[in-house]
Amino acid sequence: MDLGALWSPIALTLALALCVTAILVVVATPIAWWLAHGRWAGREALGALVTLPMVLPPTVLGFYMLLALGPNGPGGALAALWGARTLAFSFAGLVIGSVIASLPFMVQPLRNAFAAIEREVVEAADTLGAPRAERFRRVVLPLARPGYLVGAIMAFAHTVGEFGVVLMIGGNIPGQTKVLSIAIYDFVERLEWDKAHVLAAGMVLFAFLVIFSTLMVNRRVTAPAG
Repeated sequence: MDLGALWSPIALTLALALCVTAILVVVATPIAWWLAHGRWAGREALGALVTLPMVLPPTVLGFYMLLALGPNGPGGALAALWGARTLAFSFAGLVIGSVIASLPFMVQPLRNAFAAIEREVVEAADTLGAPRAERFRRVVLPLARPGYLVGAIMAFAHTVGEFGVVLMIGGNIPGQTKVLSIAIYDFVERLEWDKAHVLAAGMVLFAFLVIFSTLMVNRRVTAPAG
């Protein structure tokens, strides 16, 4: 068995999932905070927009992402800055598409964690004269840590398992866009059942560990003190 044909999509998928998760930790934090504690009229509209990737068929999201990242979309204009024609069918395009597709999986646990923090706790830190950034770092972040952990696990897992979006915007380019889900599909099409079995079994084990880890985090959070 050609181990290189198996390792390449595994390494590419891990790199993609790590990049996407790191970006989402930063991007999802202000969005989740606004959704949890904002009082502006458009809050629920933003919440619906953020959650949309969970409801849309992946091929629909992938189609519009393909248009946006293509040569006639904003992605084409951005790619032109370094002499390229498009962000589609590239690793950068996969990162952008996967961030959007996995955004609700990071935002929702964070929103719940932020919403569970009593406003009085934050206001008490405010009365002590702590700057806003310091207040967020010392008070909010420790209390929201389980939300970050669950969100990171779910976003990472969703990125690893995503198929429709990455197929639409990335295709099947070995070493560039051929991630695990695409590789399994490709091996099945070519009747290379042994390679498909190895990758698929690994994905089943990974999915079990993700679910188990999430349940354990939730159990620790909801367990009574003492």
